[in-house]
Amino acid sequence: MNIAMLLEMAADGLGDRVAFGSRDGGLTYARVRELATGVGAHVARSGAHTVALVHETTTLTPVALFGAAWGGASYAPLNYRLPEAARLELLHRLRPAEVADDAWLEFAPEAGHAFPDEPAHPAVLLFTSGSTAEPKAAVLSHDQLLAYQLNTVEFASAEDDEAALVAVPPFHIAGVTAILSSTYAGRRIVPLPRFTAEEWLATARAESVTHAFVVPTMLARIVAAMEDDPDLRVPTLRHLAYGGARMPAPVLARALRLFPDAGFVNAYGLTETSSTVSVLGPDDHRAALDGDPANQRRLSSVGRPVPGIEVRVVDEQGAEVPADASGEVHVRGAQVSGDYVGEGSHRDGDGWLRTGDRGRIDTDGYLYIEGRGDDTIIRGGENISPAEIEDALLHHPAVASAAVVGLPDEEWGERVAAMVSLRANASATPDELRTFVHDLIGSLKTPETLEVVDELPHTATGKILRRQVKADLAGL
Repeated sequence: MNIAMLLEMAADGLGDRVAFGSRDGGLTYARVRELATGVGAHVARSGAHTVALVHETTTLTPVALFGAAWGGASYAPLNYRLPEAARLELLHRLRPAEVADDAWLEFAPEAGHAFPDEPAHPAVLLFTSGSTAEPKAAVLSHDQLLAYQLNTVEFASAEDDEAALVAVPPFHIAGVTAILSSTYAGRRIVPLPRFTAEEWLATARAESVTHAFVVPTMLARIVAAMEDDPDLRVPTLRHLAYGGARMPAPVLARALRLFPDAGFVNAYGLTETSSTVSVLGPDDHRAALDGDPANQRRLSSVGRPVPGIEVRVVDEQGAEVPADASGEVHVRGAQVSGDYVGEGSHRDGDGWLRTGDRGRIDTDGYLYIEGRGDDTIIRGGENISPAEIEDALLHHPAVASAAVVGLPDEEWGERVAAMVSLRANASATPDELRTFVHDLIGSLKTPETLEVVDELPHTATGKILRRQVKADLAGL
């Protein structure tokens, strides 16, 4: 199969509906198909194996994605914020490649150029974010990407007024999935090339946005902006998904109050799994508001597996653990890749992929992610979760964001260290914050080292860059 099939179906069934951009003047599905045929024919003639996109999210994005598929080449969106030398290195690893540019929007349609049903090259190549290590290129096949769409999205299911605000960059798996899912469902995409909370809220209101996906860093800033100005509401928003990193509990609680009419969804997945593998849906979020402790605890989970996905938790010997016991999370299903350029597959013989995340599954089948396996701090033989300490810090009214890591310690093995940024016009000293954490969760988990900075280092997709946090704190 070929992901271009999704566009073909949408153009045949919903051709006059706007697919991308403003309702007035945006590209229709029929027009996206026309442009994709022209790009596809050009790519096929060029002999390129890969179409690289070094661009923020614009009209070129869906045209390059579907045009690459139409031409039988792989689509590889790169981080356009990287220094030139780093971008050239990634391009070198993808050769032979062509770099898409705005001139591709002028190619004449070639309706007679059909897309290959069985392309010789993968659909998408995505470089991992490199939050804990150097990036590598994940390989996603057409069948894997389509497995998620066909198992979880209903064709043409979107109402005519639905619009999805896409603020994640095109080189994030959520950016790719947003285009594929919205195309198959028939939902208009509203791009936001450069995120600020104020611009996100203004665009959502101006375009009557009904659906959106944000990473936790974005939601924290949106919430802060709305708390500063109660008039910044989005009355049309009825579906708000979040994921890409752990959502701090205090931020989610504030967001649920500020968006009372929106259905919240926590989507957990990896670049290597083609999209979401586990979902905590709107009903679970609403249930948590009734005050029942069991329902409130469930908010810290990532829900249950989506159709077509199996999840298990195993110990260090690879044996599956009982309910509520912690271990490493493994996933399996038709949408799961685990392949990397130059490395082959990281799945085992039975198709299971190690996620690298620690977690547990409760007796009702809800998955709880406890953090990356290498993020756990071991102090004096005790395992300490950075997430618990980060949430404690975020309960302080002055704290905007927090990252907690372990640093080497001769006596205890590791010591707890934290880096925090403060909310606008707020103030707090390191000693005040350490005392606050001590009073909430005790001395064992109180950071011995704590630095207040203007902004935490992040990857381009909004994840905290923990290796940079650790290096900066180690240098104090």
